[in-house]
Amino acid sequence: MFESIGWLEILVLVVAALFILGPERLPEAASWLARNMRKLRDYATGARQQLKSEMGTDFDEFRKPIEDLRDLRNNLNPRQAVRNFFEDDDNSYRSNGNGYAAPADSTSPSSSPSSPQQRPLSYGERPPYDPDAT
Repeated sequence: MFESIGWLEILVLVVAALFILGPERLPEAASWLARNMRKLRDYATGARQQLKSEMGTDFDEFRKPIEDLRDLRNNLNPRQAVRNFFEDDDNSYRSNGNGYAAPADSTSPSSSPSSPQQRPLSYGERPPYDPDAT
């Protein structure tokens, strides 16, 4: 539920609440919020348990498509898609220390003897500029 809210956002909300409510009413408001969040969580848990008990084994059949949709949503995330691509089980890509290189068995133009070897840039060194690439 709160997976997209980080600690910085929570800190900003607490500071804003401190300015809006003041130090006298802030503890009372925090306890009210905690109490109501606990009630809401209990209601949701109770509703889930009641639905599961009434539906029986059909509950798992309805839950499966929802989990598939969640997986699809996670795969549409660009970061997750790239992570899944590079952490593939077939290990066709090997790490070269600076990221990932082409598969070891493929012949690429950079592996030919006539091309210069690529090396990591040293500190402060500017990368080569190719005006045709821009």
